[in-house]
Amino acid sequence: MEMQTTEPLAQALASAIHTGDVEALRQLLDRDPPISKARIVDPKGVSRTLIHIAVDWPGHFPRVSQTIGLLIERGADPDGPIVGGNAPETPLHGAASCNDVDALDALLDGGANIESPGAIFTNGTAMSDAVIFAQWNAARRLLDRGAKTTLTESAGLGLVDRLTTYFEQGPKPEDDQITAALWHACRGGQLQAAKYLTGKGANINWVGWDKIAPLDGAQQSGNQDLVAWLRHQGAKQARELAD
Repeated sequence: MEMQTTEPLAQALASAIHTGDVEALRQLLDRDPPISKARIVDPKGVSRTLIHIAVDWPGHFPRVSQTIGLLIERGADPDGPIVGGNAPETPLHGAASCNDVDALDALLDGGANIESPGAIFTNGTAMSDAVIFAQWNAARRLLDRGAKTTLTESAGLGLVDRLTTYFEQGPKPEDDQITAALWHACRGGQLQAAKYLTGKGANINWVGWDKIAPLDGAQQSGNQDLVAWLRHQGAKQARELAD
């Protein structure tokens, strides 16, 4: 079942979800049970489930846990992907991108697959979106709930024990992967991870995403010990490197 965003029913559903009016949502579902599995299609042809509506940017909608719980109870798929957009993100990806821990918990409690692919940029898991967008509360909650982590995700979270497995088991990561991991470690404010990766040959003056270097990322993180250490190693800001 699909409906356009301009249809009265779609607007009523979105309003109930975004305002946390769980009783109004329940009444709409009681009146027409199949709409729990409906998809709302925007003017660009992007199709999303009702649970996606509950994790819309910027997230943190009132009573989001109850909203998601009700939708799943009534048959909505917690792992349904976006169709026709930039990436097939599931609702869990949306919650991670918004740093919405309450929504994450409700989705996982409702059976969402923590390892579902579909992240923007990487097609990875929800952890990928959390780390790429520096949504550290979401990333740590996913970690607590058992999420796996890639090299760069481990770096951003400061998981040195996981980092070491990438160098001690199997082929050594490529140089560009090590440098990218350092970039994420610095943006995450992870001094020990940064030291470890620098020791593995990471380039401390690589200008990466958002046109920032590791030092810029460290400054954004607020970890002054990391900033001082990077400066001591010869790290520079992106604007200094451009001069």
